[in-house]
Amino acid sequence: MPATAPDSLLLNGRRYRYADIQQYPAHAGGDINGYEARVLDFCRQWLNGVQEFVLTTSGSTGTPQPITLRRSQLVASAQRTMSHLGLGLGQHMLVCLNCEFIGGLMMLVRAFEHGLHLTITEPVSDPFARVPADAAFDFASFVPLQLRAVLAGGHAARLEPMKAILIGGAAVDHSLSQLAGALTVPLYHTYGMTETCSHIALRRLNGPEASPYYRVLPGLHVEQDERGCLAIRGDVTSQELVQTNDLVRFAEHDHHLFEWLGRADFVINSGGVKVPAEKVEQVLEVTLAELGHAGRRALVTGRPDQRLGQQVTAVIEGAPLSAADWQAVLALLGQRLGRYELPRAVHYAGQFAQTASGKLDRRATLAMIE
Repeated sequence: MPATAPDSLLLNGRRYRYADIQQYPAHAGGDINGYEARVLDFCRQWLNGVQEFVLTTSGSTGTPQPITLRRSQLVASAQRTMSHLGLGLGQHMLVCLNCEFIGGLMMLVRAFEHGLHLTITEPVSDPFARVPADAAFDFASFVPLQLRAVLAGGHAARLEPMKAILIGGAAVDHSLSQLAGALTVPLYHTYGMTETCSHIALRRLNGPEASPYYRVLPGLHVEQDERGCLAIRGDVTSQELVQTNDLVRFAEHDHHLFEWLGRADFVINSGGVKVPAEKVEQVLEVTLAELGHAGRRALVTGRPDQRLGQQVTAVIEGAPLSAADWQAVLALLGQRLGRYELPRAVHYAGQFAQTASGKLDRRATLAMIE
């Protein structure tokens, strides 16, 4: 029997018919919480053909800002992703991201535009704790924290039958990359932002196609400014050039492949040498994992220094390492980093702060150690 487009969705275990959602809140049916109300309100707007939507940027690097996106931009983004991943009519989608931000909202748009069955859960660390044990899905998107919780909860077997899984919203650290490598389901780390209607590029995390390079999706133009930062133009930006602060390195043979180096505003000027903080963070996390401290997140920043201008400083999540353990970390870092890239001080934060969308809140975390 050929697949047909669904006429309803599941939200936190309760079924809502599209025809009733179009009349929301008159046909909400029973008590709903604030999150459910906001999800249903967006669904109502989409199903009724609203042409513009106001979203809020994630706030991971600054104050969250409102931004207006056109329906045509969201549709173009959904079409590109579903075509690239080979997903469509009649398949089943799990939506466990926060639908008030672009990552979760675009999952809804993809389902509406391409006829997928929607199961929506409130965003929690382990989404499978909220869905029936026999529920099967073809497509899902997680933040790294959720993927780690899903794997720790023994749900890997529920991921493997899927056609594709997106991982976004934050960096994938070394230990999670190793866990992901054991899966056969195609896992893709996303690159994008609210201004580009979610991702514009994907990189494979596992399997023979695993790569440090993001591949720009077809039909989008990318370039670099004089700083080496990525700029994007296409239907998802209404053909306007969106300039980012993300430093990238294009592959020599293909400028639709790029490696993300970190944000230009996180570059530390230490003794006249420009140190990319996020590069040092990645090397530090790998080193910590190799020395028996797997799962410890690291943040690197520049603190004022009279001689150097800025001093490279590490902040590590969790309890302090012993002096001997930190010296062992520094010894290994000395083999992997340049002289000016080595952290000259270390601080500890019990738990890193996060934004409402689940990203690391650098400013709030650094405020903890002030």
